[in-house]
Amino acid sequence: MSKRTRNIIIALTGLILSAVLMYQIPDVRERLAWRIDVFQIYVKNVIDPVGPVPTALPVTLQPATATIRPTNTKKANLTPSVTPTSTFPPPPAQVSMTSPPYEKQTPNNCGPATLSMALHMYGWEGDQSDISDLVKPVTGDRNVNPEELRYYVRTQAGWLNLEYRVGGTIEIIKRLLAANYPVIVESVTSLNPGDALGPADDLWAAHYLLITAYDDTTQEFTVQDSYHGPDLTISYAQLEEEWKPFNNLYMVIYFPQYEDEVKTLLASDWDPNLNRQNALIATQAVTATDSADAFDWFNYGSNLTYFEKYEEAALAYDKAREIGLPLRMFRYQFGPFLAYFHSGRNDDLLALTDYARGITEMSEEAWLWYGYGLYRKGDYDGALKAWQKADGINPKFFEDQARNAMQLVQ
Repeated sequence: MSKRTRNIIIALTGLILSAVLMYQIPDVRERLAWRIDVFQIYVKNVIDPVGPVPTALPVTLQPATATIRPTNTKKANLTPSVTPTSTFPPPPAQVSMTSPPYEKQTPNNCGPATLSMALHMYGWEGDQSDISDLVKPVTGDRNVNPEELRYYVRTQAGWLNLEYRVGGTIEIIKRLLAANYPVIVESVTSLNPGDALGPADDLWAAHYLLITAYDDTTQEFTVQDSYHGPDLTISYAQLEEEWKPFNNLYMVIYFPQYEDEVKTLLASDWDPNLNRQNALIATQAVTATDSADAFDWFNYGSNLTYFEKYEEAALAYDKAREIGLPLRMFRYQFGPFLAYFHSGRNDDLLALTDYARGITEMSEEAWLWYGYGLYRKGDYDGALKAWQKADGINPKFFEDQARNAMQLVQ
């Protein structure tokens, strides 16, 4: 072996050892693992593209109609806990709250980063890692649900409370901001091309925004965006468009001693059941028109699912799938899994959860419901493995659901 060749081998060995040592540094490992994961998914989808969201399988037995009168069989009491206020005084034309210190999200961490910024406005002193360590301890977990964010506030910042509702409007956001309550919304963002799943990726993803100001003269909100930057502006019209795919979900944080004020601001929407009934009535009306799109039908299905109208909900989800949904829709919303399971449409449940796993392998919700589909099919070993996978993705917050399921086969 020549001296030159020996030197090259020594240099390459040194580079490899240096890379291995660098990878042991937690921050480096976290960022590199994320990029490696994205690259592997991209290559996989080049070889075997996942394709669009599958349409529903033929339904042998259907309810007579998918349109129902909004009723509540799930909860008996529809009496609002606060007298609905039909009119409010006009809010100021401009409101601007002091922006919190900006926090750039780490990979897959927009929920914890956004909540962290919001909590700082109430005197909290932690950061996004404190939140994610509890609600999504595995970095690869791609989604944090509103329930998980509320759980963190109620258990770790108990001197505060968080509520979320659906069917929000521009007026509600302005009303809350005018009363000095920042608002978190779940909306759509466009991912960077470097985060693409494959060549045909629509780059559509869910994203939390913290709204801290509005201006009627420009028709714009000011938002703290953990992915794109601080103090960005978004028009009222654009927010409405990007908010709609998530049923216009919004969150408000408040001190418990001011709960009566929040009740008054939300009026009948303070009551979760009446809020859902309001949303169900609105989405039912929209789906009765020719202009209804896939998100209108999806939201209608989600509101029906809340009231356990599973067969009707499944048909609404069928329609949304027929029109066409984004690739990542089932990374964030899981109403169809419940609707197909409870309406006995197990083949649709398996097809959709299998698709969701192909898009987002690190999704505890997809694995949980995939396991239920396998269990109902009689594949108990497969179901157990699926539930173990779900538990491994989110071993802290998700353990009760996954481990309770595992008891069926252990």
